[in-house]
This record gives sequence, structure tokens and C-alpha cells, in this order.
Amino acid sequence: MLEYLAIIFSAILVNNIVFAQFLGICPFIGVSKNLDSAFGMGAAVTFVMAVATAVTWMLQHYILLPLGLGYVQTIAFILVIAVLVQMLEIIMKKSSPGLYAALGVFLPLITTNCAVLGVAIIVAQKNFEFFHSIVYAIATALGFTLALILFAGIRTRLALVDVPRPMRGVPIALISAGLLAMAFMGFSGM
Repeated sequence: MLEYLAIIFSAILVNNIVFAQFLGICPFIGVSKNLDSAFGMGAAVTFVMAVATAVTWMLQHYILLPLGLGYVQTIAFILVIAVLVQMLEIIMKKSSPGLYAALGVFLPLITTNCAVLGVAIIVAQKNFEFFHSIVYAIATALGFTLALILFAGIRTRLALVDVPRPMRGVPIALISAGLLAMAFMGFSGM
């Protein structure tokens, strides 16, 4: 139980996928303009990351490693994640139109989110057991969601203040992201 708590705490705060590992930066900057889209993207990434990690873990341990095909891991994971996201989109569209309407906009963005692929590869490199992998994936996705929501809150506040003209938009957003990443570095000693 204690090792699960260590995995969760580490994935959310200490080794945050955005601030410590610099994965998922594109949706972090692009989708974090308001809280609703940040939360929607975070929920979609959490779901997809958990499912993709489960599928890629099984692929790694039951097909690639036994057949000595570890060298095609990255390509196989990319294909599996792309197919998985497309299948999830089709299934949600048919079975749960409400959920599809809520998450459907974000699903195509997740196909190219390097955080999903990054977590699958990290899990393979760390040689986690299956349940450790799922816990790590969910905690990492929650850390991603936390980063998105915090940054969306900061960007919402920045829209209300008088920022000097040359710093408006992306420049102040990048400076704010850097300051937020430095704040998260405070957890690295734990």
C-alpha cells in the first residue's frame, strides 16, 4: 500500500509529467485558456492514459518481450494508442453520445499527446507490474490535469490584469508556466 502512495505522490507532484518531464506541453499551452476545457482535456487524458497503459503493458509483456521484438516498442505503442483512441471515439459516439459530446473534442488531440506515449514507455522502462502501471498512469494523468487546471486558473487571472503589450499572450503564459514549474520543483526534495 505504501508503494502505491509513493507512486501516486511522485507522479502527481514530484515527477509531474508537464513540469518535471516536459511531456504534454502542447495541450498544456493550447487547451489551458479556460477551466472547462482544461478539466475536459484532463478527464479525457486520464481515461485514455489508463486504458492505453493497460493495453501497451500487455502488448509489451505478452507479445513484444516474449518474441524478442523490444526494438519495435515505440512504433507499436504509437500504433496501439492511435487505434485505441479511434476505437474509443467510435464506441463513445455510438454508446454514450453525452460522454462523446463532453470528451469528443479532446479525443483527437490525445492521439498526438506525447504524454500518453511517454507514460507507456516510462512504465515499460521502469518494468512496473500491471497494477503499479495502472496506478502510475492514473496518477500521472491526474498530475497532468492538476497542471492544466492550475495553469488555466493563472491564465484566467492574467486576462484580467494589465500586462504590458509585448508580454501579452504567449510570452506571459510561458513565463507563468516557468514559474509554476519552479514552484513544483519544491516537491523534488521529498
